[in-house]
Amino acid sequence: MRYIRYACIALFGIALIAVAIANRGLVSLQLIPSEVAGWFSVNPQIELPLFLVIFGGIVVGLLVGFVWEWVREHGQRADAARQAREMRRLEREIAKLKDEKHAGKDEVLALLDEAS
Repeated sequence: MRYIRYACIALFGIALIAVAIANRGLVSLQLIPSEVAGWFSVNPQIELPLFLVIFGGIVVGLLVGFVWEWVREHGQRADAARQAREMRRLEREIAKLKDEKHAGKDEVLALLDEAS
């Protein structure tokens, strides 16, 4: 199973290298459209290889997706934390009630009563 995973990672790496080699031509990225840039008399742009633009888009998409899921699951995480706190509180209360029930008894009798 480990070798299959390594083979998949190697194939994925080879595919990424092939995409990078095939798309190494420079492209111009502009921050704002040229029509709007004329209004402000600024035209911020940068020249990058196309594969960096592609890989950057993939990374930004993954980050946006991770953040989106984290925000979406906030309610579920809050419910789970609330239930965990309630469970700890109830466990403490059960332990306290057991101690009160067996307060004046012999330890052996308390263990036998607890087991039944």
